[in-house]
Amino acid sequence: MAAKTKASPGSRSDAKDPAPHPIATADEVAAAYEDTKLAQVLYHDWEAQTYDDKWSISFDRRCIDYARDRFVAITGRPEPWPYARALELGAGTGFFSLNLKQAGVLDEVHVTDLSPGMVEAAKRNAEMLGFSVSGRVADAERIPYDDNTFDVVVGHAVIHHIPDVEAAFREMLRVLKPGGRFVIAGEPTTIGDWYARRLGRVTWKAATALTKLPPLREKWAKAQEELDESSRAAALEAIVDLHTFDPTELAAMAERAGAVDVQTRTEELTAALLGWPVRTFEAAVKPGALGWNWAMFAYGSWRRLSALDGVLAKVVPAQFFYNVGITGVKPG
Repeated sequence: MAAKTKASPGSRSDAKDPAPHPIATADEVAAAYEDTKLAQVLYHDWEAQTYDDKWSISFDRRCIDYARDRFVAITGRPEPWPYARALELGAGTGFFSLNLKQAGVLDEVHVTDLSPGMVEAAKRNAEMLGFSVSGRVADAERIPYDDNTFDVVVGHAVIHHIPDVEAAFREMLRVLKPGGRFVIAGEPTTIGDWYARRLGRVTWKAATALTKLPPLREKWAKAQEELDESSRAAALEAIVDLHTFDPTELAAMAERAGAVDVQTRTEELTAALLGWPVRTFEAAVKPGALGWNWAMFAYGSWRRLSALDGVLAKVVPAQFFYNVGITGVKPG
C-alpha cells in the first residue's frame, strides 16, 4: 500500500494515494476498453518504468533547453522568473516541470498524474536531481487543490488524454491565482497526428521485418516477447489518446472556460516527419543496438529541421504542424 501523503499547502485532502499497478490482469485490460480512465492508469503505470528511455527523456542540458524554449515559444516572451509556486498536470515522469525548474523558470513544484506509477517516477527523478517535489495522484478534471493556489500551471502532452478538456481548463483557472498563467505544450494537431501515426506504422512494419533477416537478426532484432508487449501497449495507447486539436478550436475552448490572453503556437513539421520514424525505429530494434552516434544524429537532425520549421511557419498554415501549445491567463 502507498504511504499516507501529507497534505501540501493548498491541498484539499491528505487521503492516501493509490499504489502503482504496473502489471494489469487480462480482465483489467478488457475492462479498460470500456473505461478510458482505467485505461489511462493501466497504460501509464505500465509505461512508468521505461517511459524516459522510450521517449529519450533526460534531465541534462538538452532537455532543459528544450523545455525552456517550448515555454518561451508558447508564452511569446520570457516573463519574470521563477514562478514561485507551480503545478504540473499529467506530469508523467516529470519531464516538463523538473527541467523547467532546472532552467530557473519554476521554483516550488507540485506534480500530479492520474497514474500512481508516474507520480512515483517523477518524485524519484526529482530526488535524483537533488530536490524534492510534492506529488499527488489526481484527475485533471477535479484537481485536489484549493482555489487561487498556484502562480502557474504547466503540462506537456497531457490534455489529449483528458476526456473533458474544457473542464480541465476550468480547473486550471480555478487553482491559479488571479493573473496566473497556464502553459500546455506538446499536444497533437489533427493533421499532424494523421501523418505521424501513419509514418510510425510504416516504420514499425519495415523495421521489425528487416531486423528478422538472418544477417541482421543477432544485433538488431528484438525478442518476440518484447515485440508482443509493445503491440499490447500500442493497443492500449489507441484508447488513451483521446483527442487531436485544431489550434483555433483549442483556443476557443480555453476562452469558453474563462481564460483571457489566450494564444496558441504550433511547431514541428519537417522535424516530425523525421522524428516519428526515428522514435519508432528506436522502439523496434534491440535495446543497446543504437549507440551514441545515432543519438547525436537524431538530436542534431531534429534541431536543424526545427530551425527550418521556424522559417516554414511564416508561410505554412498552423494546422499542418504536428505540435500545438497553448497559454492563457486567469482574469484578475
